[in-house]
Amino acid sequence: MTSSELKEALEKIFSADSELYQSRGFQRRIGYGERPALINIDLANAWTRPGHAFTCDDMDVIIPAVQDLLAASREKSIPIVYTSTAYEVTQGPNTDMGLWHLKIPAEVLQVGTEAVQIDDRIAPRPDEQVIIKKRASAFHGTYLAGFLRAAGVDTVIVTGVTMAGCVRHTVEDAIAEGFRPIVVREAVGDRVAGVVEWNLFDIDAKFGDVEPLENVLAYLDKLPLRNR
Repeated sequence: MTSSELKEALEKIFSADSELYQSRGFQRRIGYGERPALINIDLANAWTRPGHAFTCDDMDVIIPAVQDLLAASREKSIPIVYTSTAYEVTQGPNTDMGLWHLKIPAEVLQVGTEAVQIDDRIAPRPDEQVIIKKRASAFHGTYLAGFLRAAGVDTVIVTGVTMAGCVRHTVEDAIAEGFRPIVVREAVGDRVAGVVEWNLFDIDAKFGDVEPLENVLAYLDKLPLRNR
């Protein structure tokens, strides 16, 4: 079974599951707020370019989608945040990787290397935030929540990878912190197609709204220009 065939099959399965969830009161819509921010999760070379341990699929779809979102967000001057996962100390007993490297090859994600730099196809501008995180969630141990609150943000538009890890945990923490999570379907991915479809379904049922790129761009287009 090809990746596209698997995706189509899973969409049919989850469509039936959606009816069950909805009958029990799940899959309500959290909706868009009035002051969004765009958060791009781990779209650094280790994830977006081939040949890395963390390389993800579908970058031919994800990168153009993020480019469209960046253009629309910059036009309205909304806050834009990028994250990358990187570590200062990757050897010896005093690593800042915690225990995560016992499960994944986190030691290849070294601060200052090309691998953890944001993909230059979606390069951040000088006035856009790049947050280096140590854990899956963009909120865990970072200044992200404080930055968003200071900017008056009520909605986070989420892109990036991986769907099962850093994207999912960021969305879960976003709603816990009081922000409305909007996940852009075409702008998120992982290394396994089934993982993407399952997590999109589950997030849409419990933690945030999964929206097609077209809808998110239409929402951004209707926003007034942000003055501060």
